[in-house]
Amino acid sequence: MNPTLKTWHKLAALPGGKAVFSRGVCLKAPYFATISPRFEELAIGRAVVRMKERRRVHNHLSSIHAIALCNLAEAAAGLTAEVSMPAGMRWIPAGMTVRYLGKAKGTVRAIATMRDIDPGEKADVPVSVSVRNGADEIVFEAEITMYVSPKKA
Repeated sequence: MNPTLKTWHKLAALPGGKAVFSRGVCLKAPYFATISPRFEELAIGRAVVRMKERRRVHNHLSSIHAIALCNLAEAAAGLTAEVSMPAGMRWIPAGMTVRYLGKAKGTVRAIATMRDIDPGEKADVPVSVSVRNGADEIVFEAEITMYVSPKKA
């Protein structure tokens, strides 16, 4: 089992473990700390990450800033890719296309999904991310292209 996914399973079962895991992600990738993400689900091919609306992520319209939503989408997509890689494979973001569909207010959840990766595959693989508000309305969508390939020897 992927080491990150193994850590998730251990910590998610403990009281406060999901918060500890989320902070660990922010230590590994410090820029994610700017949005204080909280991982709720993590599995091969899927992640759910929430973010609370706070003043520090506001735009001039008093809603969640577009780049904070991009950061949330990348956190969800990146961890989905990380736990979905077969042994000996690696990934890196290669591009992102986004659509802003409404004001993002309150606590929002990013749901990321990606297809299975074949061992030895070398390809651009899309990770779809939808961000939903508390009323379960989609306020933001992203497709993040991950370049996957075998690790160099």
